[in-house]
Amino acid sequence: MASNSQVITCKGVVCWGGGEPVRLEEIQVDPPNATEIRVKMLCSSICHTDIKRIRGSPLVKYPLAVGHEGVGVVESVGEEVKNLKGGDVVIPTFIGECKECENCISGKTNLCLTYPVTYNGLMRDNTSRMSCKGKKLHHIFSCSTWSEYMVVDANYALKVDPSIDLAHASFISCGFSTGYGAAWKEAKVESGSSVAVFGLGAVGLGAVSGAKMMGATKIIGIDKNDMKREKGEIFGMTHFINPGGSDMPPSKLVKELSDGRIGVDYSFECTGISHLINESLQATKVGTGKTIVIGAPTEPIEPFGFGSILQGKTLKGSVFGGLKANSDLSIIADKCQKREFPLEELYTHEVQLADIHQAFELLKQPNCVKVVIKI
Repeated sequence: MASNSQVITCKGVVCWGGGEPVRLEEIQVDPPNATEIRVKMLCSSICHTDIKRIRGSPLVKYPLAVGHEGVGVVESVGEEVKNLKGGDVVIPTFIGECKECENCISGKTNLCLTYPVTYNGLMRDNTSRMSCKGKKLHHIFSCSTWSEYMVVDANYALKVDPSIDLAHASFISCGFSTGYGAAWKEAKVESGSSVAVFGLGAVGLGAVSGAKMMGATKIIGIDKNDMKREKGEIFGMTHFINPGGSDMPPSKLVKELSDGRIGVDYSFECTGISHLINESLQATKVGTGKTIVIGAPTEPIEPFGFGSILQGKTLKGSVFGGLKANSDLSIIADKCQKREFPLEELYTHEVQLADIHQAFELLKQPNCVKVVIKI
């Protein structure tokens, strides 16, 4: 039996259908099953993936208990959970790491076969621990963080130092870490190399930070918002491009900043804007250029010039920046604890859970990077 077998009634944010406004509802959260933990959420934040799922793209099942970034404290544990206990502070993750499956031991990918990314919005046994008005609620991935309580499988949670800054812990649960990991683990950026980062939100700033850590000497940030220039420079950006002020495509603007207009060594597409995948690819060097796609598009992928691929360039997708849920994220959490990243620069706005609707308006502000939800 779980250490607390009672159903908890609390507040949670629910979306009842694609494109509908979210609602703060009274929800029921069941006790955890054998391998699960029930978490009292302390702090959450908004990722653009949340917004895309609310709008119905892609692979969404409703009603949806929203949110996947956050940090909380374990309230109760299932009988088979050995590595966590009540009172532990945890960051939920949307991938697991068994350290034993073919993928985990290969060193080639972070996508565990035992604890994969889940897209059906349910627990591992295809049931739900959350309900509202008699209907089961679905997750975006493995959990729902815009709720006072939620349940997650213990294999999708990382224990962190209880003194960690809660907002910063929320940032590294997905967005920032995804970008940082893409430069660190997915691209393996080399010292002295050149990098282009398309989109300077939390993910893009993470990619800038990761590229700087890896020793890149030229880091070009591309964003239509001039207010992102200062943020990018704080995280390590060396050059800034606002493509809105030019008739040339972003790829050519990047090449103008590259020696001999040959392009950059590495490019990171962090926006989810389909045509920028092609621009990111074209911005890289012939023969050796590598493009990592991080942003998930909401519209169909536009055709891109196959000439770029045939010129020996690499286009690679990435989930969670290639980070392993425990081995790698724990390193980032330690760096976060030691304040090795200027994560306070991401913390531009905050709302209370009851004022969740304000968060979507704040995201439209040009100076907004991350909206923190205080729970």
